[in-house]
This record gives sequence, C-alpha cells and structure tokens, in this order.
Amino acid sequence: MEAELRSQPETWAHAAELRTEQKLLPAAGERIAVVGCGTSWFMAQSYAALRESAGLGVTDSFAASEAFVDRDYDAIVAITRSGTTTEVLELLDRLRDAGTRSRTIGIVGDPETPLVGLVDDVVKLPFADEKSVVQTRFATTALAFVRASLGEDLDSAIAEAAQAVTEELPEALLGAEQYSFLGTNWTVGLAHEAALKMREASQSWTESYPAKEYRHGPIAIAAPGRVTWMFGDAPDGLAGDVAATGAHFENSSIDSLADLVRAQRVALARARRFGLDPDHPRNLTRSVILAS
Repeated sequence: MEAELRSQPETWAHAAELRTEQKLLPAAGERIAVVGCGTSWFMAQSYAALRESAGLGVTDSFAASEAFVDRDYDAIVAITRSGTTTEVLELLDRLRDAGTRSRTIGIVGDPETPLVGLVDDVVKLPFADEKSVVQTRFATTALAFVRASLGEDLDSAIAEAAQAVTEELPEALLGAEQYSFLGTNWTVGLAHEAALKMREASQSWTESYPAKEYRHGPIAIAAPGRVTWMFGDAPDGLAGDVAATGAHFENSSIDSLADLVRAQRVALARARRFGLDPDHPRNLTRSVILAS
C-alpha cells in the first residue's frame, strides 16, 4: 500500500497524457451513467459531479448493484480496478443481452479480465493497477484521467500530491478517536472514499457526508479527540461550529485529490500503529466475486 500510495503523482501525470484514450469517454452533450462498486462507485460520483457541473451533459452515478440504466442513456461508463467484480459484469452482461443502444466504456486496471469483452470501448490503466487489497492509486488515477478528459490542468494537483506523500502528519490526525469526512459537489465522493480507506485499512470509526448535511444531525458526534475533515471549500460557518464542539477541523487548501492522499496516509499510519496489515485487511479480498 505504501509503495502504491507514493506512486500517485507519477500515475496521475501518466493518465493526464492519455489523450487518445480520453477521447473514448462520452462526448459533451451525451446523457450518461457512471457505475462502480465500493471505491469505484465513489469515483463515479466524483466524475458525475464534475461532468455535469461543467455543463457537459446529464451524468448520473450508481452503485452497479443498484443501477437504473434503462433510461435511454447515450453511454454507460463502468469503473473497476480488477475487471472481475460480479455486480459490474452482471450489469454489462445484462445490457449486452438486452441489445441496449447505450455505448459502454470500461475503465480498468487489469486489462486481462472479463470486463474487456463486455464493453464497446475500454480504457486500460495497467500502470495504476495494484497488489494491495486496499485501493489507493487506481481510484485516484482513474479520477485524474477523467478530470484531464474534461479539460482540467492537473499540474498543481500533481505537485501538491508529491508534497502530500512526504509531509509530516500531525498527531491530531493520527491519534483521533473518530473521523467525519465531508465534501461538496465532486468532493463528496472523495469524502466517502476517505472514510472507506480508514475503515478498510485501520478499522477506524469513520463517517462521511455532504458538507451541508453535517449540521443536520451528524455534528452531534463531534467532540474533543475527534476529527471533522473537509475536502475543498467549507460552507460558511462550518469551521466555527466544529470548533465549538472541541473537535479538530481539518481543511487543507490543496487540491482535494491531493488531500485524499493525506487521508490515505493517515489510514496507513493508523494500520501500522494498531498492528494491522492494510494489504490484507480483515474480511476483504481484492475483488468481490459472488457465488452464482
């Protein structure tokens, strides 16, 4: 996990240069759905928010197991590191059997997998594939790839990620009892992903919410020794409200994808502190393959 985590500035830069592959993604104006499971679903949420906010067309995101894809989408994008996740393959197989007119595109880490034969076009990111069960670089590289496809300049994000993989982490983050991760727009997906990383790698108590929902109940959990971590610009008054609870409010000014790298590092450090193996976390496997 550490080696893969630290390689992210390089894999993002590589993804940003894949201009031919970026053209495989849906064009402006197309109505699309983006699907995935677990971490890939959270990246789908971020992609959907970025694309629709940019005015490039209706973009919905779904967990593959709960996807409503019979809505005359022009294209459906499936994100999967392994290419073997049962729910994603079942969805794509169902679409193919139904003869849907929607073009299907896969974004995959391992190109030698069943997914490749089920989609019309495939974006292969083998340089971002991973051995660790806990995902870091594939997810963020996939999101860097789609951000670049939307015309974003990732130079600052890459430079900030390079700093994030080496900077000293404060004890307030490493030793907290509980974490609430928050986001707005495209960073809501990052908040969900940060919480998942902490649960997977270090069995930590984490929650995640859209930032403006936090004061509608979840802030009741905030207290001294706990962390509220905001990705991106915080809503007015939120920092003060969290401070009043005694919780630590974390809100970096760096690109939110680079800030996610910091959260990954906290998850790894806590795993080591607790004597856990984040490459082989409890109850988890690299890909969820369900019995038929």
